Order: sequence, then C-alpha cells, then structure tokens
Amino acid sequence: MLRFKLKELLAEKSFQEGRRVTMIEVAEKTGINRITLSKIANQKGYSTVTDNLDKLCIYFECDISDLVEFIQEEHK
Repeated sequence: MLRFKLKELLAEKSFQEGRRVTMIEVAEKTGINRITLSKIANQKGYSTVTDNLDKLCIYFECDISDLVEFIQEEHK
C-alpha cells in the first residue's frame, strides 16, 4: 500500500517558511482540488493520478520518495 506524506510536507513547509501553509493554498497553487488533497492526506489507501503527484513534487520541491512511502501489507 502507498502512504502519502502530505501532512508531513505541509508541516515542514510551514516550519521552514515560518507561517501556516494550508490545504487551500496548496490547492490554489497546484490546481488540485482541495477535496482531493484532503483524501490524499487522510484516506488510507487512496489512489490518485500521477499528474497530482507531479504537481505536489513541484510545489514542495521534493522527490517522489519524500511524498510517497510504500508500506508492506501482511498477507492473510
């Protein structure tokens, strides 16, 4: 399963810039719908298009590995 680290990136950007960075601001700057961003940040196992990942990497000036983490699931 992929885990998106959007909340961590928001917190880091807020800390670095000394101000609160909101989902609304990210939505406006990236063109990604705010509801989609919320789902990426909060919904376990959410699937999104690669275009959104591209836009987030550009906005946060990060590599894909800074945004997405693979979590091995246990097989039952």
